Amino acid sequence: MYKLLIVDDEPQILEGMKRTLDWGEYGFHQIETSETKEDAIAKSVELLPDIAIFDVCIGPDLGYEIIHQLNELRLPTQYIIMSGYSEFEYAQAAIRCGVKDYLLKPVERSKLQKVIEKIIVEDLQGNLNGISRKDNTTDPILGIPYEELSKLTNRILLMVKAEYAQNITLKSVAERFRMNSTYLGQLFLKETHMKFSEYLMAYRMLQAKERILATNEKISSIAQSVGYPNLNYFYTHFQGYYGMSPSDLRK
Repeated sequence: MYKLLIVDDEPQILEGMKRTLDWGEYGFHQIETSETKEDAIAKSVELLPDIAIFDVCIGPDLGYEIIHQLNELRLPTQYIIMSGYSEFEYAQAAIRCGVKDYLLKPVERSKLQKVIEKIIVEDLQGNLNGISRKDNTTDPILGIPYEELSKLTNRILLMVKAEYAQNITLKSVAERFRMNSTYLGQLFLKETHMKFSEYLMAYRMLQAKERILATNEKISSIAQSVGYPNLNYFYTHFQGYYGMSPSDLRK
């Protein structure tokens, strides 16, 4: 029923945003992404999205300036800006363009959920009947509501969801937080009762299982897409985690 456009010049962010919410449950059955200003404008005109989420910087271009250009075309679109910057000037510029909200990256699931729900009800005259809050507010691996976890842990979980297909490690996450990896790992373990590597593997296994059951993709392609360039390594982890091979699961 609804159409969504996500604009960011980082492919891993685009993939992460597509998985942050169960968009289909909210009625978004068409989701497009763009990595450049030109493509974003072209797809906006063609798609006429109900909601468009722009990063504040798209390569050399500014997201709110692109939104300003689209506003002149009077598209029936509600805009959200996301940014790794908290400077007030960016927020001010976004507000002047009439964006619905300004979210800091990594975007917290609960905050995005509230903004989307508000737009659906207030601007799209839709309703939230039949939407399961559990799927959107509880981590699929831990089974714990996100609101019961610390902000730091939630940010780590978001990084995993956005970058699990990449070579993400506890060390690389710790470097981005400017923290000692051993200390960060201890904090994560204390709160989740899982090592970071265990959580990452579990999330990759979950994504692999869903793709095996929902698509006819080759197992080798699925393994690659969830962060396993070594197929034998993937088979070993999958068999150990689920007690069956990927091909057995698909039967």
